[in-house]
Amino acid sequence: MAFRGRLYRDDAVVLRLQKLGESDRIVTLFTRHHGRIRAVAKGVRRTTSKFGGRLEPFGHIDVQLMEGRSLDVISQVEGVDLFGRRLMDDYPRYTVASAIAETAERLTPIEQEPSLKLYLLTLGAMRALALREHASSLVLDAYLLRAMGAAGWAPALRECAVCGTPGPHRAFSVPAGGAVCPDCRPPGAGHPAPATIELMAALAEGDWPAADGSEPVFRREASGLVAAHLQWHLERALRSLPLVDRDDTARIRKDTAS
Repeated sequence: MAFRGRLYRDDAVVLRLQKLGESDRIVTLFTRHHGRIRAVAKGVRRTTSKFGGRLEPFGHIDVQLMEGRSLDVISQVEGVDLFGRRLMDDYPRYTVASAIAETAERLTPIEQEPSLKLYLLTLGAMRALALREHASSLVLDAYLLRAMGAAGWAPALRECAVCGTPGPHRAFSVPAGGAVCPDCRPPGAGHPAPATIELMAALAEGDWPAADGSEPVFRREASGLVAAHLQWHLERALRSLPLVDRDDTARIRKDTAS
């Protein structure tokens, strides 16, 4: 008898698409209840596909899947909020979304292992990019810091990473785990500006007024520390991170009446 798996439904963020054969795609989804899933969308590249336009990168969807022998099969898709359509023509935000999607995939190495906190962080970051309320570089660094916190890798920012002495501390060491006091400072530790450490703390804690008011020089320094800390723990670089355009210095959107 032919194998027929059970049907199940979940909310998901589309992380990545890969071509399969002449008309299919493998879709990497980050789901609310089932973690990261790779599933086949059959015939989705045909112009007659019923849901091809809903399976675009970075979108929030409601998806029905059927269990398969190796890969599950997408049988139905409803768009909840297709963020990708609002990011395609904005290069800085598109590159940031790509880095967020790759990070989410790297931080979920085991398929179908739920990670609700990281899922909600990923969905929230995509929504923040689409709403354009904060500079895209700030959204990325806030996401990376909080995602590292969910993974147990959060850098120490308000206390010494080694001995726990309350700060602020001027030195920062990625191998040591973040800010370090003078007694624990290892050779080669950097000395970022105090405002850079404050910005990183604001992003990690969700203090957006402080983050939005930060200066570009401190944003660039913070971005370098966040990226270095993440890639130290991942043990290899993110492919998408060097492509991120960090020249987006837009402030909170000011809507005007038409």
